[in-house]
Amino acid sequence: MVSKESAVRGLATWLGCGKSPVAPGTVGTLGALPLYWAVRRLNPPAYFAVTAAVTAIGIWAAQKEAERLNDEDPSSVVIDEVAGVLLALGFVRGRSLRAEALAVVLFRLFDIWKPGPIRTAERAQPAGLGIMADDIAAGAAAGLLAKLLTR
Repeated sequence: MVSKESAVRGLATWLGCGKSPVAPGTVGTLGALPLYWAVRRLNPPAYFAVTAAVTAIGIWAAQKEAERLNDEDPSSVVIDEVAGVLLALGFVRGRSLRAEALAVVLFRLFDIWKPGPIRTAERAQPAGLGIMADDIAAGAAAGLLAKLLTR
């Protein structure tokens, strides 16, 4: 049986993607793609319900892991990247592979760069919300821009 702490850590690190010694956020983003491929054919309300569920679970898991590690934003927590890239990809579902790739690349750029309101979202409290909020903002910005650029 899996302990609650192990389950939280598994979710927060997206099954260990966040433990990558190099670019854990990028590894977490790439680790989200199998989930995207599994749910991308759902109707829009169902797809965005999955994204919202990942986000809600992510806030909880990120908060628990931040508390366990005594770190406001541990680099090993990558469920925020999962939720953010799912949101970005949701804007271009059903479009070309090029549109999907652009959404992923823009998401990573916005998540790393954190322009304007994305940086502000990162400061949300409690810690779990702040961990997730900047990636949701980056996902929304990336998805909208990818949608506009791939008409």
